[in-house]
Amino acid sequence: MTSLVSRNPADPSDVVAEFPAPGAFAVADAVERARTAQTGWAAAGAAARSAALSSIASAVEAAAGELAGLAVREVGKPLAEARAEVARTVAIWRYYAQAPYEPTGAVHEPAAGAGLLLTRRRPHGVAGLITPWNFPLAIPTWKAAPALATGNTVVLKPAPEATASALRLAEIVRGALPDDVFTVVPGGSVEGSALVSAADVVSFTGSSATGRQVVRAATDRGIPVQAEMGGLNAAVVLPDADIDRAAAHIAAAIAGYAGQKCTATSRVIAVGTALDPLREALAEALRAVPVGDPADPATVCGPLISAPARDRVAAAAQGAQVLAEGAAADGPGWYAPPLLLDKVPAGHQLLCEEVFGPIAALLPAEDLDQAVRITNAVPYGLVTSVHTADLDAALHGLDRLDTGMIRLNAPSTGVDFHLPFGGAKSSAHGPREQGRAALDFYTAGRTYTLTPHGG
Repeated sequence: MTSLVSRNPADPSDVVAEFPAPGAFAVADAVERARTAQTGWAAAGAAARSAALSSIASAVEAAAGELAGLAVREVGKPLAEARAEVARTVAIWRYYAQAPYEPTGAVHEPAAGAGLLLTRRRPHGVAGLITPWNFPLAIPTWKAAPALATGNTVVLKPAPEATASALRLAEIVRGALPDDVFTVVPGGSVEGSALVSAADVVSFTGSSATGRQVVRAATDRGIPVQAEMGGLNAAVVLPDADIDRAAAHIAAAIAGYAGQKCTATSRVIAVGTALDPLREALAEALRAVPVGDPADPATVCGPLISAPARDRVAAAAQGAQVLAEGAAADGPGWYAPPLLLDKVPAGHQLLCEEVFGPIAALLPAEDLDQAVRITNAVPYGLVTSVHTADLDAALHGLDRLDTGMIRLNAPSTGVDFHLPFGGAKSSAHGPREQGRAALDFYTAGRTYTLTPHGG
């Protein structure tokens, strides 16, 4: 039986947890048990589901310190970000605790004669969730909470690197739920494929290559599927922007959590005369980013999740000029200094692929039109940040950006969990996550025609 080993990225000799991969039959069994439990969970009613999700929020809040510490140790998340993730996790459970009371349909008049026409949304059944390691608490929550709120049961397959966090979250969640309503199945690709083959609705977050496989498999089965598959995000800086403020935002979006966010900035596009002052300000801001032990509250840029991830950052720096290099960290962990590249040639890896590390390219644009073309000239389209004091210019450019989310005078990173989340092109497939959009995804619409007996 294959073993899953979760290591501390700041100290790889520290084994956080080791688990046996259960295999495809265990996944199928978990789904069947969840399917049996789903009927009772859906029938429990709005009040019961709302109370359960509220109870989960309180339990997560009570364990906040423990959960943040586990995220620091297992995935190398800087302590300040880990605490913020736990707080967001609590808020998400509380937000969706109100969802069971939302309307599930509407009443319409028939075209002719007596009777009623009704629309109603009903749960799919078992939601199969496949989640990444970088947000080990928030991403499973923003998938599971709306699924549970709408009457589905959940089987979660977390990334192997975040197995301990997922299992601890499951212990907390299951304390408020009936048996088999929420199940975590550790594993890798075998278990993930088995879950896609058995669930009634699938939500995936991870790499583009794996996401495309998930989408194909789910589509072949004819079940609803959504996939969030990363980004190659740009920050566009116009000449009238507050350059120092923009540089601070962009440096944080490049190096925060070692760039291991799908919303991290990896391309910085300076428009016209913004180039020279931004080059200087951003280089200075990036060099000042605190790098080191993620358990230190002052740390912003901690370790990469693995040695191969660290090596990918070093490889991506080849073939361009290193304009600025951040601090190097001491210790045995998988650290990489934040990097800003200049004179990046066309076709360079950083302009084509998501590296998922603390590295970005600085690119010039003659005007806003060229900046929009550069932004759009990649396969991804998750988020773009635009920095300017001119709202007219911003609106002129924003409508032409091929990205799902646009942030004005703010970092590309950051998620408002009550709004739809998702990208365009290769960044996403299917309906949006989070907010009310999630309630629609985890339910299927039905249309009822009611006519009087004998009418």
